[in-house]
Amino acid sequence: MTKRVLSVGQCLPDASALSRFLKKHFEVHIEEADVEHDTLQKLKDSAYDLVMINRKLDADYSDGIELIQKIKSTPEVNPCALMLVSNYVEYQEQAVGVGAAYGIGKNEYRDPETVARLQPYLG
Repeated sequence: MTKRVLSVGQCLPDASALSRFLKKHFEVHIEEADVEHDTLQKLKDSAYDLVMINRKLDADYSDGIELIQKIKSTPEVNPCALMLVSNYVEYQEQAVGVGAAYGIGKNEYRDPETVARLQPYLG
């Protein structure tokens, strides 16, 4: 069964790399959102199995952790798992502290542990 992923705030090269990585390991359909408003609207309109949010959204450099908090506090959005895309452990821990699952870094695509971390959501 194809899983649905919303990729939020990735620049074009990072979005392409993330998409290639996910499609290599999982049967997924990936949609993208650039900014907070688009993200919230998509989450109100559709259900996703996983939302992967960049630490700094490329379009406006807003904070991904703040967006996670906003999603968590918006009752109209469909329930979904949230993950931060960041190479920095301290930001991953902050994201977990506001309700996200421990995410992945773009430098971890070759690490088998990364696939294992995504398995519960996309497998």
